[in-house]
Amino acid sequence: MRTVCHFSCGAASAVASKIALAEGPATIINAFIQEEHEDNARFMADFEEWAGVKVTRLQDHKFGSSTLKTWTAKRYIKGPLGAPCSTALKRDVLGGFARPGDINILGFTAEEVKRFDSLCDRFPGETFRAPLIERGISKAACLETLSAAGIALPAMYLLGYANNNCIGCCKGGQGYWQKIRRDFPERFYQIQLVQDSIGPGAGFLRFRSGPRLNERMMLSELPIESAPEGPEDFSCSFHCQMELPL
Repeated sequence: MRTVCHFSCGAASAVASKIALAEGPATIINAFIQEEHEDNARFMADFEEWAGVKVTRLQDHKFGSSTLKTWTAKRYIKGPLGAPCSTALKRDVLGGFARPGDINILGFTAEEVKRFDSLCDRFPGETFRAPLIERGISKAACLETLSAAGIALPAMYLLGYANNNCIGCCKGGQGYWQKIRRDFPERFYQIQLVQDSIGPGAGFLRFRSGPRLNERMMLSELPIESAPEGPEDFSCSFHCQMELPL
């Protein structure tokens, strides 16, 4: 039986992994994705020094660990059961590492009890633990813990994003994508081109008002307005599934 910590280069998974290591031997794994911020490599190195262990980095080879290549090959970006990038680049990769009886340590925080319970219900054959929930540790407390340890937060947090997901996550809403267009215009237009090449079915945003209310919105149709202040909170995990139908 192994304790396997899923380290996403986010603050919560870092603190959850540190707690698990304090309890006993654990293996720390990470699924590398090309479109994550380059600062993640620095954050991982800082975490390894803090935790005193090396992270086992796993990587997809079929799609080059790339969300863009996955979407292009699969011909869709997000469907009723989630995003193909989460399946191909996270779940399949991490699943190949898994063994029966593994105890999976996840970085769900005290605010995410319902999400964690839902995950456990969806995958009854797997064993999960959320040390942060067990100890009532919030996301804010995780950020404070890393700061107290002298570890600079990942760049995406410092830019005002709530999570350290890939740059351009299809689970984000309009406000998030307005920020991506402002902060990472090249990446925004790369994704827009992939979306346009697939066609209207690749739209993952929705019109919020007007005659096209609730219809799919392409990135090329995203309103030109200032990105909203404050982070938009959503997450992407190796068990990523849509909570609402498209």
